[in-house]
This record gives sequence, structure tokens and C-alpha cells, in this order.
Amino acid sequence: MFNDECGIFGIYGHPEASNLAYLGLYSLQHRGQESSGIVSTDGKEIFSHKGMGLVADVFTSNDIERLHGNAAIGHVRYSTAGESHIRNAQPFVVEYSRGGIAVAHNGNIVNAALLKAEFEAYGSIFQSSMDTEIIVHLLASSKEDTLVDRIAASLKRVRGSYSLLFLTNDAMIAVRDPHGFRPLSLGRHKGAWVVASETCAFDLIEAEYVRDIDPGEIVLIDKNGLTSYKPFPPAAYTPCVFEFIYFARPDSRIFGANVHAVRKRLGARLALEHPVEADIVVPVPDSGVPAAIGYAEASGIPFDKGIVRNHYVGRTFIEPKDSIRHFGVKIKLNAIRDIIEGKRVVVIDDSIVRGTTSRKIIKMIRSAGAREVHMRISSPPTICPCYYGIDTPSKEELIAAVQSTEAINRYITSDTLGYLSVEGLYDAVRQAGGSFCDACFTGKYPVDVCMKPVPQLALFK
Repeated sequence: MFNDECGIFGIYGHPEASNLAYLGLYSLQHRGQESSGIVSTDGKEIFSHKGMGLVADVFTSNDIERLHGNAAIGHVRYSTAGESHIRNAQPFVVEYSRGGIAVAHNGNIVNAALLKAEFEAYGSIFQSSMDTEIIVHLLASSKEDTLVDRIAASLKRVRGSYSLLFLTNDAMIAVRDPHGFRPLSLGRHKGAWVVASETCAFDLIEAEYVRDIDPGEIVLIDKNGLTSYKPFPPAAYTPCVFEFIYFARPDSRIFGANVHAVRKRLGARLALEHPVEADIVVPVPDSGVPAAIGYAEASGIPFDKGIVRNHYVGRTFIEPKDSIRHFGVKIKLNAIRDIIEGKRVVVIDDSIVRGTTSRKIIKMIRSAGAREVHMRISSPPTICPCYYGIDTPSKEELIAAVQSTEAINRYITSDTLGYLSVEGLYDAVRQAGGSFCDACFTGKYPVDVCMKPVPQLALFK
């Protein structure tokens, strides 16, 4: 299954900025569980606290109290570039000739390795293996007068995806790449400006959603209020469609549409494309739930939660010495025999990557007494890697890139297997616009990826 990427949150003009940033990161925890960090400023000094792990584990009340000031930015991370290490935790904070600055990044710079080699050839030293540090070096070397101009000049050399937050002693700056790959929203909270990867972060702190930050827009927020700049050449708007399928929280509004509603439409369209006679529709929790509801409503087959997820499993666990079949899946998911036994079951999941997890889930459902198991996937076959902030295995490791649907069906041991078509996907997301990055399904990349990317960690299991 897919793991998450990164989430960013910022607030400017509130006396409890760091505490609200902490709450905002709580809402974005699904986007990254590897490390968490908050940087704040009181207008004179920049304060920082970062650590490995979940937001609740990294911050104490004393940590928050030490993050003084009325402006703060925060970040939750799952590696898409750079190893899992505290030195790669964000926001990234530096002092340079123009003063202190912090940056938080969601995305992936595909020409980072080339830019890094260029800087190192001139003697630059890097503190981390993050592609985000490239942006800092570009910023520090820029000769432009204003901060906005320096950011714009720096990002014109960057290729890839980025939603960014910068914080200095006197300003917060939000930027979204010209293609709009990753979501970034603007809100208001009691006179303060708020920026977040997803609107669910606004709901928790009772902030009002104002609008999405436009692709290619730089938003400067300082004592004079908010100023918008659009310094980049126009580019095709290609937001990541997988944000709708899996990454974003169902209660968020991204790219102009509610995520839950889109996922229900994915499921409804899936039912039309791949009907089957069955007794029950069961989602693989949690991302499969809205699509399963949509499939059940469209097909008339009853919906029930026949699989329960253990939400308290960490990233690693100690396996018993005696072999337990499918231990890795069973510690996270468990089938409910009383619901499944004797039934013809339609199982709804958001994707199949290598196929190993789906195979284990289906065997678990059969062990619970299912008479038939029909697998339905609420996205098209994943046939290509992503280079824009979602880490994927190589093309050779993606089962749909090297095997037919019939072969995959045999491998995962389902009675039947059906994927949503690309046309069906676009029908379901039509309210959010007609253009998306769908490279993982089609191989059509909006930004050239022939440039050597920074090596990425494997985020799939």
C-alpha cells in the first residue's frame, strides 16, 4: 500500500502561533509520520523544535511554550528525498547573509542532484540529504533585492513539485509550483492568516477557508497584510490525482472538490464498470471506505466493515520467533468472521502496488470463511513511478507494469479483479477540473524526469 508524503502548516499574526501550528500538524499527521517540526519567530529571533516521530511524541507543552512569537510554520514528513534521519527533519532553518530563514517543503525536486553537484563544484557544503536544502542554497546565492524576488529567481531554476512555506523574522511566504502538483490552501483565523496542505487543518482550529493558493503564486504575509505575486511563466495545471484517491483526508477540500465526495464517485463508477453478483461490499480501511460506500450505493449490494484496522500500530514491530502466517498484515488488519463467513465478498481498495498486501488480505478474508472474494480497485493500474513527491518502487517492481490483470488476479488469489478505467477516474474527478497529473497510470509526465532525480526511499510495502 501507499504511504504518505509530507504536510505543511503556517500561521502569521496570532499570539498562540506555535500552539495552533501544533494542532494544525495534528490534522496533517496522515501526510507524514516520520518526523515533525515547528519553527516560530517573535520578530527578533527564530525558534525551532524538531524530532523523529509523531507530533504527539515530538512536542511537549514546554516545547510549545519555548516556541515564542506570533508566526510559525510546521512540517510533518515521510521521506520522498533523503534518508530517515533527524538532520533531514523540517522545517529547515539557516542563517545566511540576509538573516535567518526557515523553509518547509511538500514535493520533490527532480533536478536536485544536478543542482547539488553544481553547488558542490563551487565548494558549497550541504548539511542534509534533502532536496529542500537545494532551495536554500539557491536563495542564499541570489542577487535579487527583495525576498520575494530571490525566492522567484531561485525557484525558476527548480524542476518538479513544491508547496513551500518560508518564515523570516518579519514575514511568512507561501509558494505553490506552476503546475500545482500538491495542494495548498489559504485561510483566516481571528485576524491571522493561515496556510495548510489541506483544509482539515483549518477545521480543527476553527479557521475559515478563503481559497486555494494558485499554481505559480507567491503569497507574502507580513505586517502590511497579504500580497500576491505571480512571477512564473504559465504552465499546464496538473494537480496530482492520487491526492483524491488516497493521500488527502476525506474531510479535506482540495483542488476545488471535497475528497470524500470524489472517492464515493470513484466507487460508484467502479460498480458500473465492474459489476458482480455478491452479498456484501467490504472496504480495506481506511482509504477504501468512501469508494466502498459509493460502490455499494451504485450496485445495491449491502456495505459493511468486514475488516477492522488497528490504528495503534507503529512503523515497526517485533515479530514472534514462531512463524505466524501473514503476520505483517494481520497485526494491522483483521477480518470479522461473523460478517464475512459464507458470503460472496466485494473487497474495495484504492490501489495495488506490488500485489503482496492484496494477496495477504484476500487470504485473510478467505480464512474468515468467505465463499467468494472479488477485488475491486478504485484507481487504474499503477504502471509508472512518481517523481513529484510520492515515492514508488521502480517500474519493474510495479505488478501492473509487468503483469496483465488476469495474471494479477491469479497472483492475489481473488475470484475476479477489476480496476477503474482512466476514463472512469476522470469522470469521478470532473468537478475539480479536467486536467491532472496521472503519470503513475499513463506514463505521461508533465515535467521532464529524464534529469537524474535525488534517490528516494522505498515507501511501499
